[in-house]
Amino acid sequence: MLFGYLTKLNTFQFEPSLHDQFQNSTFVAYFNPVRMNQFFKLLLMGTVLVSLQGCIVAKKKFDDMLAQKVKAEGDLAEKSSQLEKANAQITDLDSKLTKLKEDTTQLGVRKRATAQQLTDLNKEYDQLNNYYKNLLNNSGKLNRDFAQQKEQLFAIQENLERTRKMNDSLGASLVERERKVKELEEVMASKDKAVQDLKNRVSAALLNFKENDLTVNVKNGKVYVSLAEQLLFGSGSIDVDAKGVSALQQLAKAVKDQKDIQIMVEGHTDNVPIGKKSAYMQDNWDLSVMRATAITKILTKAGVSSNQITAAGKGEYAPLMANTSDQNKRMNRRTEIIITPNLDELFKILGTN
Repeated sequence: MLFGYLTKLNTFQFEPSLHDQFQNSTFVAYFNPVRMNQFFKLLLMGTVLVSLQGCIVAKKKFDDMLAQKVKAEGDLAEKSSQLEKANAQITDLDSKLTKLKEDTTQLGVRKRATAQQLTDLNKEYDQLNNYYKNLLNNSGKLNRDFAQQKEQLFAIQENLERTRKMNDSLGASLVERERKVKELEEVMASKDKAVQDLKNRVSAALLNFKENDLTVNVKNGKVYVSLAEQLLFGSGSIDVDAKGVSALQQLAKAVKDQKDIQIMVEGHTDNVPIGKKSAYMQDNWDLSVMRATAITKILTKAGVSSNQITAAGKGEYAPLMANTSDQNKRMNRRTEIIITPNLDELFKILGTN
Protein backbone atom coordinates (compact mmCIF):
# COMPACT_ATOMS: atom_id res chain seq x y z
CA MET A 1 0.00 0.00 0.00
CA LEU A 2 2.79 2.39 0.86
CA PHE A 3 4.54 1.63 -2.40
CA GLY A 4 1.35 2.50 -4.33
CA TYR A 5 1.09 5.89 -2.61
CA LEU A 6 4.70 6.72 -3.35
CA THR A 7 4.29 5.76 -7.01
CA LYS A 8 1.31 8.10 -7.36
CA LEU A 9 3.19 10.84 -5.61
CA ASN A 10 6.11 10.67 -8.03
CA THR A 11 3.80 10.85 -11.04
CA PHE A 12 1.59 13.64 -9.65
CA GLN A 13 1.10 16.65 -12.05
CA PHE A 14 -1.30 19.59 -11.82
CA GLU A 15 -4.00 19.70 -14.36
CA PRO A 16 -3.50 22.50 -17.07
CA SER A 17 -6.52 24.47 -15.95
CA LEU A 18 -5.28 24.62 -12.41
CA HIS A 19 -1.83 25.45 -13.63
CA ASP A 20 -3.16 28.44 -15.54
CA GLN A 21 -5.14 29.74 -12.62
CA PHE A 22 -2.19 29.57 -10.33
CA GLN A 23 -0.04 31.42 -12.83
CA ASN A 24 -2.36 34.41 -12.87
CA SER A 25 -2.64 34.65 -9.10
CA THR A 26 -0.45 36.48 -6.67
CA PHE A 27 0.39 33.17 -5.14
CA VAL A 28 2.57 32.55 -8.15
CA ALA A 29 4.79 35.29 -7.03
CA TYR A 30 6.10 33.15 -4.26
CA PHE A 31 5.25 29.65 -5.50
CA ASN A 32 6.29 28.80 -8.98
CA PRO A 33 5.00 25.58 -10.56
CA VAL A 34 8.02 23.62 -9.54
CA ARG A 35 7.66 24.62 -5.97
CA MET A 36 3.96 23.96 -6.09
CA ASN A 37 4.55 20.56 -7.48
CA GLN A 38 7.02 19.84 -4.69
CA PHE A 39 4.60 21.27 -2.13
CA PHE A 40 1.78 19.01 -3.20
CA LYS A 41 4.09 16.06 -3.26
CA LEU A 42 5.14 16.81 0.29
CA LEU A 43 1.52 17.32 1.30
CA LEU A 44 0.48 14.09 -0.31
CA MET A 45 3.42 12.27 1.22
CA GLY A 46 2.45 13.59 4.66
CA THR A 47 -1.10 12.47 4.16
CA VAL A 48 0.12 9.05 3.07
CA LEU A 49 2.47 8.84 6.03
CA VAL A 50 -0.33 9.83 8.39
CA SER A 51 -2.66 7.19 6.88
CA LEU A 52 0.11 4.63 6.85
CA GLN A 53 0.91 5.35 10.46
CA GLY A 54 -2.79 4.86 11.34
CA CYS A 55 -2.85 1.52 9.52
CA ILE A 56 0.26 0.36 11.29
CA VAL A 57 -1.23 1.34 14.65
CA ALA A 58 -4.52 -0.43 13.84
CA LYS A 59 -2.77 -3.57 12.70
CA LYS A 60 -0.66 -3.59 15.86
CA LYS A 61 -3.78 -3.24 17.98
CA PHE A 62 -5.41 -6.04 16.03
CA ASP A 63 -2.38 -8.23 16.51
CA ASP A 64 -2.31 -7.35 20.21
CA MET A 65 -6.00 -8.12 20.59
CA LEU A 66 -5.57 -11.38 18.66
CA ALA A 67 -2.68 -12.31 20.90
CA GLN A 68 -4.77 -11.38 23.93
CA LYS A 69 -7.64 -13.49 22.57
CA VAL A 70 -5.33 -16.48 22.06
CA LYS A 71 -3.86 -15.90 25.46
CA ALA A 72 -7.35 -15.53 26.98
CA GLU A 73 -8.50 -18.74 25.30
CA GLY A 74 -5.39 -20.51 26.66
CA ASP A 75 -6.03 -19.04 30.09
CA LEU A 76 -9.67 -20.12 29.83
CA ALA A 77 -8.68 -23.70 28.95
CA GLU A 78 -6.17 -23.71 31.78
CA LYS A 79 -8.77 -22.25 34.16
CA SER A 80 -11.31 -24.86 32.98
CA SER A 81 -8.78 -27.62 33.69
CA GLN A 82 -8.03 -26.05 37.03
CA LEU A 83 -11.77 -25.79 37.69
CA GLU A 84 -12.26 -29.49 36.91
CA LYS A 85 -9.35 -30.34 39.20
CA ALA A 86 -10.78 -28.04 41.84
CA ASN A 87 -14.19 -29.71 41.51
CA ALA A 88 -12.56 -33.15 41.85
CA GLN A 89 -10.65 -31.88 44.87
CA ILE A 90 -13.88 -30.48 46.32
CA THR A 91 -15.60 -33.85 45.82
CA ASP A 92 -12.65 -35.61 47.45
CA LEU A 93 -12.64 -33.07 50.25
CA ASP A 94 -16.38 -33.59 50.77
CA SER A 95 -15.77 -37.35 51.07
CA LYS A 96 -12.90 -36.74 53.42
CA LEU A 97 -15.02 -34.28 55.37
CA THR A 98 -17.78 -36.89 55.75
CA LYS A 99 -15.22 -39.49 56.83
CA LEU A 100 -13.63 -36.95 59.15
CA LYS A 101 -17.02 -36.20 60.71
CA GLU A 102 -17.60 -39.92 61.27
CA ASP A 103 -14.12 -40.30 62.72
CA THR A 104 -14.73 -37.24 64.84
CA THR A 105 -17.93 -38.80 66.19
CA GLN A 106 -16.11 -42.04 67.00
CA LEU A 107 -13.26 -40.09 68.51
CA GLY A 108 -15.78 -38.22 70.60
CA VAL A 109 -17.20 -41.49 71.91
CA ARG A 110 -13.73 -42.83 72.56
CA LYS A 111 -12.73 -39.54 74.16
CA ARG A 112 -15.67 -39.70 76.53
CA ALA A 113 -14.86 -43.32 77.35
CA THR A 114 -11.21 -42.43 77.80
CA ALA A 115 -12.19 -39.50 79.97
CA GLN A 116 -14.24 -41.84 82.17
CA GLN A 117 -11.33 -44.26 82.32
CA LEU A 118 -9.03 -41.40 83.19
CA THR A 119 -11.39 -40.37 85.96
CA ASP A 120 -11.50 -43.92 87.28
CA LEU A 121 -7.73 -44.25 87.02
CA ASN A 122 -7.26 -40.96 88.84
CA LYS A 123 -9.58 -42.20 91.55
CA GLU A 124 -7.73 -45.50 91.77
CA TYR A 125 -4.43 -43.62 91.77
CA ASP A 126 -5.61 -41.45 94.65
CA GLN A 127 -6.67 -44.55 96.57
CA LEU A 128 -3.36 -46.28 95.90
CA ASN A 129 -1.46 -43.13 96.78
CA ASN A 130 -3.33 -42.84 100.06
CA TYR A 131 -2.71 -46.54 100.71
CA TYR A 132 0.97 -46.05 99.91
CA LYS A 133 1.16 -43.11 102.30
CA ASN A 134 -0.49 -45.19 104.99
CA LEU A 135 2.00 -47.95 104.29
CA LEU A 136 4.85 -45.49 104.65
CA ASN A 137 3.37 -44.19 107.88
CA ASN A 138 2.95 -47.72 109.19
CA SER A 139 6.18 -49.11 107.71
CA GLY A 140 7.78 -49.49 111.13
CA LYS A 141 4.91 -51.54 112.47
CA LEU A 142 4.66 -53.47 109.22
CA ASN A 143 8.35 -54.30 109.36
CA ARG A 144 7.96 -55.59 112.89
CA ASP A 145 4.87 -57.53 111.89
CA PHE A 146 6.69 -58.88 108.85
CA ALA A 147 9.62 -60.03 110.98
CA GLN A 148 7.23 -61.68 113.41
CA GLN A 149 5.28 -63.32 110.60
CA LYS A 150 8.55 -64.45 109.04
CA GLU A 151 9.54 -66.13 112.29
CA GLN A 152 6.12 -67.71 112.51
CA LEU A 153 6.46 -68.86 108.90
CA PHE A 154 9.82 -70.48 109.65
CA ALA A 155 8.29 -72.17 112.70
CA ILE A 156 5.37 -73.37 110.60
CA GLN A 157 7.76 -74.66 107.94
CA GLU A 158 9.79 -76.53 110.56
CA ASN A 159 6.62 -77.94 112.05
CA LEU A 160 5.41 -78.84 108.56
CA GLU A 161 8.66 -80.65 107.85
CA ARG A 162 8.44 -82.54 111.14
CA THR A 163 4.82 -83.36 110.40
CA ARG A 164 5.73 -84.51 106.89
CA LYS A 165 8.46 -86.78 108.22
CA MET A 166 6.09 -88.07 110.89
CA ASN A 167 3.43 -88.60 108.25
CA ASP A 168 5.89 -90.52 106.08
CA SER A 169 6.87 -92.59 109.08
CA LEU A 170 3.23 -93.15 109.99
CA GLY A 171 2.49 -94.06 106.40
CA ALA A 172 5.23 -96.68 106.43
CA SER A 173 4.07 -97.84 109.85
CA LEU A 174 0.49 -97.96 108.59
CA VAL A 175 1.50 -100.16 105.69
CA GLU A 176 3.34 -102.46 108.08
CA ARG A 177 0.41 -102.50 110.46
CA GLU A 178 -2.00 -103.27 107.66
CA ARG A 179 0.24 -106.15 106.69
CA LYS A 180 0.31 -107.39 110.28
CA VAL A 181 -3.44 -106.93 110.67
CA LYS A 182 -3.98 -108.97 107.54
CA GLU A 183 -1.59 -111.62 108.83
CA LEU A 184 -3.31 -111.53 112.22
CA GLU A 185 -6.71 -111.89 110.62
CA GLU A 186 -5.45 -114.85 108.68
CA VAL A 187 -4.06 -116.42 111.86
CA MET A 188 -7.27 -115.68 113.74
CA ALA A 189 -9.34 -117.18 110.97
CA SER A 190 -7.10 -120.22 111.04
CA LYS A 191 -7.42 -120.46 114.83
CA ASP A 192 -11.17 -120.01 114.68
CA LYS A 193 -11.39 -122.79 112.17
CA ALA A 194 -9.12 -124.97 114.29
CA VAL A 195 -11.25 -124.29 117.39
CA GLN A 196 -14.43 -125.07 115.52
CA ASP A 197 -12.91 -128.27 114.17
CA LEU A 198 -11.80 -129.18 117.69
CA LYS A 199 -15.25 -128.50 119.09
CA ASN A 200 -16.80 -130.66 116.39
CA ARG A 201 -14.34 -133.47 117.15
CA VAL A 202 -14.99 -133.28 120.90
CA SER A 203 -18.77 -133.15 120.35
CA ALA A 204 -18.57 -136.20 118.12
CA ALA A 205 -16.47 -138.07 120.72
CA LEU A 206 -18.99 -137.33 123.48
CA LEU A 207 -22.06 -137.81 121.35
CA ASN A 208 -23.26 -140.90 123.30
CA PHE A 209 -23.59 -139.03 126.60
CA LYS A 210 -26.70 -137.25 127.78
CA GLU A 211 -27.05 -133.56 127.09
CA ASN A 212 -27.83 -132.93 130.76
CA ASP A 213 -24.56 -134.57 131.75
CA LEU A 214 -22.24 -132.52 129.54
CA THR A 215 -22.17 -129.59 127.08
CA VAL A 216 -19.60 -128.50 124.52
CA ASN A 217 -19.42 -124.79 123.59
CA VAL A 218 -17.02 -122.33 122.00
CA LYS A 219 -16.42 -119.11 123.92
CA ASN A 220 -13.70 -116.47 123.44
CA GLY A 221 -11.80 -118.71 121.03
CA LYS A 222 -11.78 -121.65 123.43
CA VAL A 223 -13.64 -124.95 123.62
CA TYR A 224 -15.51 -125.40 126.92
CA VAL A 225 -16.47 -128.96 127.92
CA SER A 226 -18.69 -128.78 130.99
CA LEU A 227 -19.22 -132.09 132.82
CA ALA A 228 -21.96 -132.32 135.45
CA GLU A 229 -21.17 -133.80 138.89
CA GLN A 230 -23.56 -136.74 138.42
CA LEU A 231 -21.54 -137.87 135.38
CA LEU A 232 -18.24 -138.01 137.24
CA PHE A 233 -18.58 -138.11 141.02
CA GLY A 234 -20.78 -139.13 143.87
CA SER A 235 -21.72 -136.53 146.48
CA GLY A 236 -18.54 -135.33 148.28
CA SER A 237 -16.39 -137.94 146.47
CA ILE A 238 -13.15 -137.44 144.51
CA ASP A 239 -13.32 -140.82 142.75
CA VAL A 240 -14.52 -140.71 139.13
CA ASP A 241 -17.37 -143.09 138.25
CA ALA A 242 -16.95 -145.64 135.48
CA LYS A 243 -19.30 -143.70 133.24
CA GLY A 244 -17.20 -140.58 133.84
CA VAL A 245 -13.98 -142.42 133.11
CA SER A 246 -15.42 -143.56 129.78
CA ALA A 247 -16.37 -140.03 128.86
CA LEU A 248 -12.90 -138.72 129.79
CA GLN A 249 -11.21 -141.45 127.76
CA GLN A 250 -13.30 -140.54 124.73
CA LEU A 251 -12.34 -136.91 125.20
CA ALA A 252 -8.63 -137.80 125.53
CA LYS A 253 -8.83 -139.84 122.36
CA ALA A 254 -10.20 -136.82 120.48
CA VAL A 255 -7.52 -134.34 121.65
CA LYS A 256 -4.37 -136.31 122.43
CA ASP A 257 -2.94 -135.83 118.93
CA GLN A 258 -3.49 -132.07 119.06
CA LYS A 259 -0.06 -130.75 120.01
CA ASP A 260 -0.98 -127.09 119.59
CA ILE A 261 -3.51 -126.92 122.41
CA GLN A 262 -3.47 -126.37 126.15
CA ILE A 263 -6.02 -127.99 128.53
CA MET A 264 -7.20 -126.51 131.81
CA VAL A 265 -9.26 -128.74 134.14
CA GLU A 266 -11.28 -126.62 136.60
CA GLY A 267 -13.24 -128.08 139.53
CA HIS A 268 -16.35 -126.21 140.81
CA THR A 269 -18.66 -126.77 143.78
CA ASP A 270 -21.75 -125.19 145.32
CA ASN A 271 -21.66 -123.32 148.61
CA VAL A 272 -22.71 -126.25 150.79
CA PRO A 273 -19.85 -127.16 153.17
CA ILE A 274 -18.38 -130.66 152.84
CA GLY A 275 -19.74 -133.28 155.22
CA LYS A 276 -16.53 -135.19 155.97
CA LYS A 277 -13.32 -133.27 156.52
CA SER A 278 -9.89 -134.86 156.53
CA ALA A 279 -6.29 -133.85 156.77
CA TYR A 280 -6.24 -133.45 152.99
CA MET A 281 -9.67 -131.93 152.45
CA GLN A 282 -10.97 -129.17 154.68
CA ASP A 283 -13.42 -127.33 152.39
CA ASN A 284 -14.98 -127.06 148.93
CA TRP A 285 -11.81 -125.53 147.57
CA ASP A 286 -9.83 -128.62 148.46
CA LEU A 287 -12.63 -130.77 147.06
CA SER A 288 -12.58 -128.91 143.70
CA VAL A 289 -8.78 -129.17 143.41
CA MET A 290 -8.73 -132.88 144.18
CA ARG A 291 -11.52 -133.62 141.70
CA ALA A 292 -9.66 -131.61 138.97
CA THR A 293 -6.48 -133.54 139.77
CA ALA A 294 -8.27 -136.88 139.52
CA ILE A 295 -9.68 -135.97 136.09
CA THR A 296 -6.25 -134.73 134.94
CA LYS A 297 -4.67 -138.07 135.82
CA ILE A 298 -7.31 -140.00 133.84
CA LEU A 299 -6.72 -137.78 130.78
CA THR A 300 -2.92 -138.10 130.89
CA LYS A 301 -3.26 -141.86 131.40
CA ALA A 302 -5.47 -141.92 128.27
CA GLY A 303 -2.75 -140.27 126.18
CA VAL A 304 -2.89 -136.52 126.75
CA SER A 305 0.59 -135.05 127.33
CA SER A 306 1.12 -133.80 130.87
CA ASN A 307 2.84 -130.75 129.41
CA GLN A 308 -0.45 -129.71 127.84
CA ILE A 309 -2.74 -130.04 130.87
CA THR A 310 -3.20 -128.13 134.13
CA ALA A 311 -5.49 -128.83 137.11
CA ALA A 312 -7.17 -125.99 139.03
CA GLY A 313 -9.84 -125.74 141.72
CA LYS A 314 -12.29 -122.83 141.84
CA GLY A 315 -14.33 -124.10 144.78
CA GLU A 316 -17.61 -122.28 145.22
CA TYR A 317 -16.23 -118.96 143.92
CA ALA A 318 -17.12 -119.19 140.21
CA PRO A 319 -20.77 -120.28 140.18
CA LEU A 320 -22.88 -120.33 137.03
CA MET A 321 -26.02 -119.51 138.99
CA ALA A 322 -26.80 -118.13 142.43
CA ASN A 323 -26.88 -120.94 144.99
CA THR A 324 -30.51 -120.24 145.89
CA SER A 325 -32.08 -123.54 144.81
CA ASP A 326 -31.22 -127.18 144.48
CA GLN A 327 -31.37 -126.88 140.68
CA ASN A 328 -28.92 -123.98 140.67
CA LYS A 329 -26.59 -125.75 143.10
CA ARG A 330 -26.65 -128.87 140.90
CA MET A 331 -25.61 -126.70 137.90
CA ASN A 332 -22.79 -125.13 139.91
CA ARG A 333 -21.35 -128.55 140.88
CA ARG A 334 -19.42 -129.26 137.70
CA THR A 335 -16.01 -129.77 136.10
CA GLU A 336 -15.01 -127.61 133.16
CA ILE A 337 -12.33 -128.75 130.75
CA ILE A 338 -11.15 -125.70 128.79
CA ILE A 339 -9.23 -126.42 125.61
CA THR A 340 -7.23 -123.44 124.33
CA PRO A 341 -5.42 -123.36 120.98
CA ASN A 342 -1.73 -122.50 121.11
CA LEU A 343 -1.60 -118.75 120.49
CA ASP A 344 2.18 -118.42 120.32
CA GLU A 345 2.05 -117.49 116.65
CA LEU A 346 -0.66 -114.93 117.40
CA PHE A 347 1.30 -113.49 120.32
CA LYS A 348 4.40 -113.38 118.14
CA ILE A 349 2.54 -111.24 115.60
CA LEU A 350 1.12 -109.01 118.33
CA GLY A 351 4.52 -108.76 119.99
CA THR A 352 6.09 -107.20 116.91
CA ASN A 353 3.63 -104.28 116.91
